Amino acid sequence: MNVPRHAEQALPRWRRAVLKVGSSLLAANGGGLSTRYALGLAEFIAASHRAGREIVLVSSGAVAAGRALVRAQPEAAHGLAARQALAALGQTTVVALWQRFFDRPVAQVLLTHDDLRNRRRYLNARATLRELLALGALPVVNENDTVAVDELKLGDNDNLAAIVAALVDADLLLIASDIDGLYSANPRTHADAAPIDDVAAITPAILAMAGGAGSGVGTGGMHTKLEAATKAAAAGVETVLFNGTDADGLRLLAADRLRGTRFRAEGTRLHARKYWLRHAPSAGGRIRVDAGCARALAGGGASLLPGGIVGIDGDFARGDMVEIETLRDETWTRVARGISQYAASEVRRIAGRKSHEIEAALGYSYGETVVHRDDLVCLAPQGTAA
Repeated sequence: MNVPRHAEQALPRWRRAVLKVGSSLLAANGGGLSTRYALGLAEFIAASHRAGREIVLVSSGAVAAGRALVRAQPEAAHGLAARQALAALGQTTVVALWQRFFDRPVAQVLLTHDDLRNRRRYLNARATLRELLALGALPVVNENDTVAVDELKLGDNDNLAAIVAALVDADLLLIASDIDGLYSANPRTHADAAPIDDVAAITPAILAMAGGAGSGVGTGGMHTKLEAATKAAAAGVETVLFNGTDADGLRLLAADRLRGTRFRAEGTRLHARKYWLRHAPSAGGRIRVDAGCARALAGGGASLLPGGIVGIDGDFARGDMVEIETLRDETWTRVARGISQYAASEVRRIAGRKSHEIEAALGYSYGETVVHRDDLVCLAPQGTAA
């Protein structure tokens, strides 16, 4: 069947991206993993690195790799516990597959949705991924299938990739599939299927275009990709869907050209992040800062350091939303709010100290900032957005 092609278009501008690669692009016909399509994707990643860009890779394929290791025992391929065991066996093979293409280190990061719902673990995961990027490594993220029962059933790496894109403040979510992009119907079964190049918003009509999985290896389909694009759009991250088996398309991608489908974001990434910070519920705790610290925060671009803190009111845990106040006209006035990297008891012990003294005071450190600038939004004195 002669499937119509998507038109070539400009790729959205980006500096940091999350690239999701599904099992259909990695699994070999005879079992195990293949470099057939992984090589082209790796060349795109390498070209992006040379251009000074950062990529977090969300890679499937662990179950397929594990199955190949025990294919002499077919009974090991059935049942949830067995699939979890296969994922554990195959994880090292997935990392080894990607490491063979790069001189830079490849790091494995296993996550579950629970890790990303829990604020403390969310902060830990984000800090780890950011540090790996700062070190020049390629993080390879996957669901922790050995313990994430629900996620393994859902095969939800598309949605995981969207969550990771928000987690690391990515500019772009790239989803590599075995189909060119979104069509008005399944192009494999409908001769009149038309390519959809640009999606301004994912409406019920767009969702109705999603078909089932195109491969017997992966567990996701077009519907999960649209779900992922919806999540990314809400976080201000654009998504592009492209064919990872198309070598010419990958070369275009490295030249900032797309032959696939572009899903627009709902506003900018910064706007989405700041909106959430402005309206997320507070734990009820307040951090009080001196006038100099308040001016630095109001100027934009500054993080809250322990040296400017003069007091704590209330209680809160690491990862909680807190209000930041300063004394104005003898009244404590809210000037900012954000996510605290430290619990209230810890902030009380490091208040007024230099950042490099945190570890000495606590015996450990979660970083030099109490509230990082990416987790902070400034407010006008009356409490409205500044």
